[in-house]
Amino acid sequence: MKLSQYKYHLPEELIAKYPAKNRDESRLMVLHRDTGKIEHRIFKEIIDYFEEKDVMVFNNTKVFPARLFGNKEKTGAEIEVFLLRELNRDQRLWDVLVDPARKIRIGNKLYFGENDVLVAEVIDNTTSRGRTLRFLYDGPYEEFKKTLYSLGETPLPKFIRREVESSDQERYQTVYAKHEGAVAAPTAGMHFSRELLKRLEIKGIEFAFITLHVGLGNFRTVDVEDLTKHKMDSERILISEEAAQIVNRAKERQNNVCAVGTTVLRTLESSVSTTGMLKPYDGWTNKFIFPPYEFSVPNRMVSNFHLPLSTLLMMVSAFAGYEFLFEAYELAIKKKYRFGTYGDAMLIL
Repeated sequence: MKLSQYKYHLPEELIAKYPAKNRDESRLMVLHRDTGKIEHRIFKEIIDYFEEKDVMVFNNTKVFPARLFGNKEKTGAEIEVFLLRELNRDQRLWDVLVDPARKIRIGNKLYFGENDVLVAEVIDNTTSRGRTLRFLYDGPYEEFKKTLYSLGETPLPKFIRREVESSDQERYQTVYAKHEGAVAAPTAGMHFSRELLKRLEIKGIEFAFITLHVGLGNFRTVDVEDLTKHKMDSERILISEEAAQIVNRAKERQNNVCAVGTTVLRTLESSVSTTGMLKPYDGWTNKFIFPPYEFSVPNRMVSNFHLPLSTLLMMVSAFAGYEFLFEAYELAIKKKYRFGTYGDAMLIL
């Protein structure tokens, strides 16, 4: 597959700026791979497609307020700092992206918050935009983290062209978010309300929770035409013994295993035994899935509608089938489905 095959015209107004009023009431397009049929439903009706003992796999990562605005020493120039990951807790070291990067050099100090409540020093260049910062903070770690997060804002993707609002703090997060570490939300899971999860549970659907701390690599542009040459950023994943058992028992019973989102899809496919079973794993993955690809673990998936040329679109096309997916996207544009992070959802059967 080539990069140019993932280009399509998406009218700007179809990129959702806000989520649906109620989480489980966005639209849901259902794709039947066996018949080629496409249905149009409301998200909470997803329950109609699952039976007792089917398994849904969720990513319980939690997004932290990763975007900070500060000023550079001496010049006072405004600098945006995007926290990527904590490198060393005791030394307060963080991997970050800075913008504009050309103005920030090793040794520079950056000031954040009123009365410069937080100061950071640039100690390393990791990439052209990336830097390593040491936060100069003497108090206890918990106090430092609280200060850091109080200064940060919800890291909405840049393609949502508006200011961050207080409601984003709750809505740019799944209701089951638990383990902090993501700088982007696993968006397919954001459609599940507590009520819908309860109804699924009552119907006998089983849940397995894995963790993938979503990084900015999800939004990184692919700049090679030959997809085999694209390298994904590594992201931290955790598949517990319990989650592996829930999934494997469903596979043995020949029940459905549904990956809720591309992050779950990648995680499940990153730790597979030779017999196609899921193995517990604690480590990193940089798996990049695009057609043709034979899936071992899930046989269903939930996904949002992804932007042109994105690795997420490539991943979903491997699952749905390239032609079928693009037929569905054409229909979605015609029927004015909402695209992107806060957009509508798709269930692929």
